[in-house]
Amino acid sequence: MIDRRSFTKAVGVAVATASLTGPQGVAGAAPASGPAPVVPDTAPGTHTSFPTLKQVTAGVLDVGYAELGPADGPVALLLHGWPYDIHSYVDAAPLLADLGYRVLVPYLRGHGTTRFLSPRTPRNGQQAAIAHDIIAFMDALRIDRAVVAGFDWGARTGAIMAALWPERVKALVSVGGYIITDREAQMRPLAPGAERTWWYQFYFATERGKAAMEDRTHRRDLTRFVWQTVSPTWHFDDATFDRTAAAFDNPDYAAVVIHNYRWRLSIVEGEHHYDHDEHLLARKPTIAVPTVTMDPVLDPFTATPTDGSTYRAMFTGPYDHRTLTDVGHNLPQEAPTRFAQAVVDADHL
Repeated sequence: MIDRRSFTKAVGVAVATASLTGPQGVAGAAPASGPAPVVPDTAPGTHTSFPTLKQVTAGVLDVGYAELGPADGPVALLLHGWPYDIHSYVDAAPLLADLGYRVLVPYLRGHGTTRFLSPRTPRNGQQAAIAHDIIAFMDALRIDRAVVAGFDWGARTGAIMAALWPERVKALVSVGGYIITDREAQMRPLAPGAERTWWYQFYFATERGKAAMEDRTHRRDLTRFVWQTVSPTWHFDDATFDRTAAAFDNPDYAAVVIHNYRWRLSIVEGEHHYDHDEHLLARKPTIAVPTVTMDPVLDPFTATPTDGSTYRAMFTGPYDHRTLTDVGHNLPQEAPTRFAQAVVDADHL
């Protein structure tokens, strides 16, 4: 195991070990005990906003985030994907807060109120950079360990954290299973139907796609179309989309998104100080923390078969899998109760 703290210090992300054990104790370390509570059923769309939005300086970012629940509760860290934002958890977060969790939902880099501290920092969307952002976010809030849950970019980030910093991840919920990006595999063609599903990744490889993301009207039309195609039975209204689309007006949104997808295809490179992490991730490290994986069947990106067998060997610790036959890509917002239950159950594995 490499010395993660020395490495993060070398790349400029402060890991203040002493701050995690001050007079208030170690944040986020309370163990789950007894049987997992049953999460009350809540209809999607019950909530439309978060009661508290905050900002914190963390690493290279000023991170915007929502916070719910008791300040001394066990921490549940919920990470959104693309093209979404913190509102993917607008119903799931209150369910967890009501059960005593301190729920934190940060805007990822390039989204919402999260801003880069320096104009000189590359607007880098590679997977290791985003994972370092979240570790820095935990450090800034003096959180030692958290249950980490996410989908899409958020699931990838949570899996990377669990693989490289397992001491920081109490348990993991990963929609789609093991989705750490394998750039070598990305160079190999898929079946035509699968390639069609990834149409926007190839679009973003072009200057035309980049121009579309930089134009507000085209960006909104494109992201809304993605919502419709990857969650075919989720009948969201204009207000629901508009609340999330406001996060896409971040001045760095287009640059981060375009870099993310171009980096996956090896069209552009990342920052060299993340090379060591990316080499580790290229080895496909297994994940030993307690994990619940979830496969939404209506999501065109869900691997088949949908029983988790394609990635089961990558999770070596306590484990459970759920298949949701009636849900698409944005699982937390489409099925908030079942997502929140997975978080609670992972915490009790």
